Amino acid sequence: MRLGHFQLSNNLLLAPMAGVTDKPFRRICAEFGAGLTVSEMASALEHLQRHPRTQKKTELNPAALESVQIIGADPRQMALAARMHADRGAAIIDINMGCPAKKVCQVAAGSALLRDEKLVADILAAVVSAVSVPVTLKIRTGWDLANRNAVSILRIAEQNGVQMLTVHGRSRACKFEGQAEYDTIRQVKQAARIPIIANGDIDSPEKAMAVLKYTGADGLMIGRAAQGRPWLFREMLCKMRGLPYAAPGLTEIQEVINRHLESLYEFYGAVTGVRMARKHLNWYWQRLGGLPADVKAAINQAEQPGRQLALVNATLDSFPFN
Repeated sequence: MRLGHFQLSNNLLLAPMAGVTDKPFRRICAEFGAGLTVSEMASALEHLQRHPRTQKKTELNPAALESVQIIGADPRQMALAARMHADRGAAIIDINMGCPAKKVCQVAAGSALLRDEKLVADILAAVVSAVSVPVTLKIRTGWDLANRNAVSILRIAEQNGVQMLTVHGRSRACKFEGQAEYDTIRQVKQAARIPIIANGDIDSPEKAMAVLKYTGADGLMIGRAAQGRPWLFREMLCKMRGLPYAAPGLTEIQEVINRHLESLYEFYGAVTGVRMARKHLNWYWQRLGGLPADVKAAINQAEQPGRQLALVNATLDSFPFN
């Protein structure tokens, strides 16, 4: 799949997820085959653009094709933010018009923008004109079920030079509840001249194939299903290419977890790295069937990288199916 002057290695993309898709996680997903990874959303507010936390969220892996996602409601600020991230090495700039969080929508950003198509056009025009790299857009189907205007947003995006559109199959009002619907994505694809990416509840190779077939989408964006299961990209690619695939064994999973934790410690430092590791470990444990409460508590209470890593490996070494 092509995106601007980039040739993606495949059509599976890692979704931007706040507090999740940091540099270490993006690197692991790319190693398992994600054709494009997207950073956590970064605020376009001028006083936050160069804040250390914003810089950390958008720190890039030079060996991978990565996009930086920006969020805001002011065309000028969005343009400035896009230019800054492009200057820092972002290969692609993605615009967030899909976040349903209340604190985001209260400032008319994220999916709240879907109610103001004029402002959507102004933001897209400003960002596209500010950078030489491809600009993409991520949206929801609409503000609520009665106002699904994704096709209208598609036309605005195309008119203003956006080169790819990702549609999450829920409205803003749906948040992350219920089931994603793919009828709207199918309608968008049928009307589109640019690549369309389907997103929402794509959690298995079989679901990936079904969504591609039903929507006709050019690619898929995988979000929560990759938490604790970054090898899902490899599973999906093998299914799509008709290749035999065996699920990773405990030895490989243990190696992945170790590599992930060590990269978190290196990236964030000892204190923050241990804290960030806890949520990723909880997702890995869920994929492995869970842990006894006392074992899980001991791991979560560890405060030093060496202690946390030792407890994790002792637990994995003693798994009954090892």
